[in-house]
Amino acid sequence: MIDGPAPAARPDPLRSLLQASHLLSADQLPRAVAEQAAGFGAREVVVYLVDYEQSVLVPLQGEGVPPRQELSIGGTIAGLVYRRVQARTSAGRRGGQRLWLPLLDGVERLGVLEVVLDQVTAELEEEARAYATLVAELVVVNDAYSDAFSRVRRRRTMSLAAEMQWELLPPLSFATDRVVITGALEPAYDIGGDTFDYAVSGDTADLLVLDAIGHGLPAAVLASVAVSAYRHARRQVLDLPDIAAAMDRVIAEQFGPERFATAVIARLDLATGRLRWINAGHPPPLLLRAGALTALSECSPELPLGLQEAKASCCEARLEPGDRVLLHTDGIVEARSPDGLFFGEERLAAFVLRAAAAGDRAPETIRQLMRRILAHQGDQLQDDASIILLEWATGEERRLQI
Repeated sequence: MIDGPAPAARPDPLRSLLQASHLLSADQLPRAVAEQAAGFGAREVVVYLVDYEQSVLVPLQGEGVPPRQELSIGGTIAGLVYRRVQARTSAGRRGGQRLWLPLLDGVERLGVLEVVLDQVTAELEEEARAYATLVAELVVVNDAYSDAFSRVRRRRTMSLAAEMQWELLPPLSFATDRVVITGALEPAYDIGGDTFDYAVSGDTADLLVLDAIGHGLPAAVLASVAVSAYRHARRQVLDLPDIAAAMDRVIAEQFGPERFATAVIARLDLATGRLRWINAGHPPPLLLRAGALTALSECSPELPLGLQEAKASCCEARLEPGDRVLLHTDGIVEARSPDGLFFGEERLAAFVLRAAAAGDRAPETIRQLMRRILAHQGDQLQDDASIILLEWATGEERRLQI
């Protein structure tokens, strides 16, 4: 008996998309994602990216991609997937089922992926999850050398100052098995002097929250120089007082005595929980422990960066597993309602603690916090507002993954 030819092996969609990606422009990515997903039986695939304010999910259009509308992060299945970082299924338009998956770069939420299948099985869902991971990585790679995704994510014109600040930012969220760092800034399209930065190297997490004096482009220029000076000093493995001195010197030399920046420059030992920081004329860090706002050690603030007369001294505290630390600019706690009520530290701490008790992950907590602060001021910020939430050894780190 002569055997017939062996059946052709099913194409591997991951390998096919990865191979196609080498000569792929950002504009071609939506079509390639849809075409290669046919390898695991997908009828349709649509990539949605989150807008800069994290309020809607915007579909990437392209030849061969079915038309879709923007989807609100509040009140839609896609939005629930984004908020909770959990897969969901829903009915398809013409039979079949839709599988909704979060798009994650590490733990940074980029958007969601819609996959239409005849039927969602456990095996197909697992394959689609791996596919979504690759799609997210390709979005990040293509975004580095194209404006296509930045244009899609904008719902209105962005100021030049805001453009500079967004280009400076690290990913909004990062996590390891010991630490979660997530940040946000508003107003997304008109931010000026507020910014933040962080880096995790080995057992050390470095963090910066900074508020450059003034508004608009002059403040953004000062903030850009300050962050660059911070990174330059940090990458030389300098201690915090020397980092602050380097930043102070550059600001003073470049901008003179009338321009300065307030900041908190912090460093956490991820193995021991030892937290050290320098407060350069800035709102102090807030410690949330065991469901309450807890005072950090007494520590007098230094002069703002650009005005210091001597090397700054460090403050120090020892974190306990499960602690959360908030580093923020004054635009958070001094956000004022139309009737003159400040948002305040107590309201800020209570919001974060309630969100944690409700099971919200750190990135979603901060997203909702910024929406709450905007609402507190009647959707009109009077000042820039930026914040970092640091979580140490909470045991919740893996819940940031799908």
